[in-house]
Amino acid sequence: MSAPARFDRGHTDDLMSFLAAGASPYHAVATAAERLEKAGFKQVAETDAWDTEAAATSATGSGGRYVLRGGALIAWYVPEGAEPHTPFHIIGAHTDSPNLRIKPQPDTGAHGWRQVAVEIYGGPLMNSWLDRDLGLAGRLTLRDGSSTLVNVDRPLLRVPQLAIHLDRSVSTEGLKLDKQRHLQPVWGLGNDVREGDLIAFLEQEAGLTAGSVTGWDLMVHPVEPPAYLGRDRELLAGPRMDNLLSVHAGTAALAAVATSGAPLTRIPVLAAFDHEENGSQSDTGADGPLLGSVLERSVFARGGSWEDRARAFAGTVCLSSDTGHAVHPNYAERHDPTHHPRVNGGPILKVNVNNRYATDGSGRAVFAAACEKANVPFQTFVSNNAMPCGTTIGPITAARHGIRTVDIGVAILSMHSARELCGADDPFLLANALVAFLEG
Repeated sequence: MSAPARFDRGHTDDLMSFLAAGASPYHAVATAAERLEKAGFKQVAETDAWDTEAAATSATGSGGRYVLRGGALIAWYVPEGAEPHTPFHIIGAHTDSPNLRIKPQPDTGAHGWRQVAVEIYGGPLMNSWLDRDLGLAGRLTLRDGSSTLVNVDRPLLRVPQLAIHLDRSVSTEGLKLDKQRHLQPVWGLGNDVREGDLIAFLEQEAGLTAGSVTGWDLMVHPVEPPAYLGRDRELLAGPRMDNLLSVHAGTAALAAVATSGAPLTRIPVLAAFDHEENGSQSDTGADGPLLGSVLERSVFARGGSWEDRARAFAGTVCLSSDTGHAVHPNYAERHDPTHHPRVNGGPILKVNVNNRYATDGSGRAVFAAACEKANVPFQTFVSNNAMPCGTTIGPITAARHGIRTVDIGVAILSMHSARELCGADDPFLLANALVAFLEG
């Protein structure tokens, strides 16, 4: 029997606020944590001993728990009656997006222009960052080892494109960008490059003492807010949908399940990783130990053994939720001829027999059951055989932890652009399916 929908277009309205707030992975997880705390979740420190209270059993009335590390968040809720060997149902996602990131010595410039030195993160559509008003956000680390977030969410930088009069071939031969020379943004005028100027400016913006910042992880972001698009507002345009759309849906789904009072036979988990866009190999990436460590400590804090841990992992399922490709009306030949996911057609099941996605037949059945329960349609994505297939945290999660993983997501256009496009209905359809999955 189909469950009533928990989320509607109001979820998409809320997604717009989440996208705007998540200017960096650090801001995204801070925003997700704030929302989880409103649902009764509490943060636990990895450096503390975890007892039953830290494991968050609902019998104690303590609600869920979450761990923050850098730009990653792991949150979980242990329902009443859960055994140490109770399996987990995990929503996996990632918090990072392709962009331009600030170099260790950021102050540069030439010919009367003051510029900021940037490095290319991930695989952005570089042309989408040209002639766009950009802000600056990220994490500042202080002398005492603490850190604070900073977000200059106003027009501060710009990567100016060369005028067509100075590049007449651009319309016939295409735009060719050198990553080192052509993507350094301007942020002011001046003939002298003053070392430390950018960080001094950010110390002022963050209300910090001059000279207190000794480390930084900073990136630029478009300041244009998300917006509905189309005659009937049936589309949504905005930044960082890959993959804050899934982080937002997972956060909403976990909070809904944890506060519903419904009996649960699995332990619901949200795993939002950093560094997916460059291979996931970090202490906060899906190829790192964070998820496994948190799940194991949850088992042991509830009195479990290594045998209980093995039993729990053997019955665990992860939905790796990331954006996928909607059929492009101008490039339909780039897609598989029999698989054309459409926006507002519901979430997509992502399949690749060479394990670029982790989905197999049994995983398809899990996702189909969740969508049926939620009364949500779903579609299937397969790459054109002549085109290389991307990948996700799905295969990494499956291989590293030995847990069954299914790759899903929402179909979008302009993936890896500074501003992406999805259907306005798909985010809440995904969230409804995720709730049904977490409920088991």
